[in-house]
Amino acid sequence: MARLRAGVIGAGSWAVASHIPNLVRRPDDVELVGVARPDRELLDWVCGEFGVEVAATDYRELLAHDLDICVVSSPNRFHYEHAKAAMESGAHVLVEKPFTVDPSEAWDLVETAERLDRHLLLALGWNYKPMVRRAKELVEEGGGFGEVEHIMIDMSSAARELLATARPYDAGSPVATARPETYTDPSISGGGYAQAQLSHALGMAFWLAEDVHPAGVFAFMSAPLQAPVELHDAISVRFSNGGVATVSGSSCHLGYDGNKHVMSVRIVGSAGMLSVDVGREMVYWYGNGGHEVRLDLDDHAGDYDCDGPVHALVDLALGTDVRNCSPGHVGARAVEVTEAAYRSARTGQLAHVGRV
Repeated sequence: MARLRAGVIGAGSWAVASHIPNLVRRPDDVELVGVARPDRELLDWVCGEFGVEVAATDYRELLAHDLDICVVSSPNRFHYEHAKAAMESGAHVLVEKPFTVDPSEAWDLVETAERLDRHLLLALGWNYKPMVRRAKELVEEGGGFGEVEHIMIDMSSAARELLATARPYDAGSPVATARPETYTDPSISGGGYAQAQLSHALGMAFWLAEDVHPAGVFAFMSAPLQAPVELHDAISVRFSNGGVATVSGSSCHLGYDGNKHVMSVRIVGSAGMLSVDVGREMVYWYGNGGHEVRLDLDDHAGDYDCDGPVHALVDLALGTDVRNCSPGHVGARAVEVTEAAYRSARTGQLAHVGRV
């Protein structure tokens, strides 16, 4: 069987540290055809580092090479343009989080994937960790939540220096660091902590509870240290079924224990409840009229990596029966919440979500 022809649009720090290495770890299945990024010097370094032939400063040049799969890891504002063009060129696509900045663009990508019969995934690494996948299975085996009544999301991670001072983000390469404006210019990033980090937690929550639909959002945000984007978020969400959610996001200081992250999701429904805490390695399910399950997890079960999404993209494109744990509609609902949260924080009013 011929290998999949792969391309990467937006080869910055995280693509170099994670996405590209994961692609080249599948030499029997994947041929990394090319990489696109706008600056020639860094582009040539990336292509030389990984032995890639096509080095394109224009992503359209890369898409002309008949790709089977494409990873979109460009700055947030360009995700929609790049992902849609990649699908229309014939590729199955993995998009970095946040999915898009505008909810209408997110839903258009979902509809484009359905119309063109393309696989569309988001780079939500925690969704593919065994502890989170097992949490999803416990919900399904237990008959679901019933009506979701409340969701609590709490996340705190060391993004303070990145967002406050535009300190270049080095994820494994001293050369291919992210441009500061990727995170600190709202016209490109769409915002601060909610875009850079809470998109992880929202993406997990909306995968674990896929039947909830945001209807209204009220938010406070703060940008201490004269930061160009917000460092902290306090968000309340109302769902179309009357359920509610609280979402807390905080840019903490450096020094937390290695790859540990404070991130927990608790979902309470009329028929069951689930708690997932990746920092404390805890999964607890209660349902079926009193049936309880608490997973026995090791100390590193919640450590973050983004290996799962790339391998799922490859396997799905090969026709393997694997699960897409980060489908487009999950990202679209997360975008609905974040976009409405920014509107609410600007106006001091409840922001309505147009699509439920």
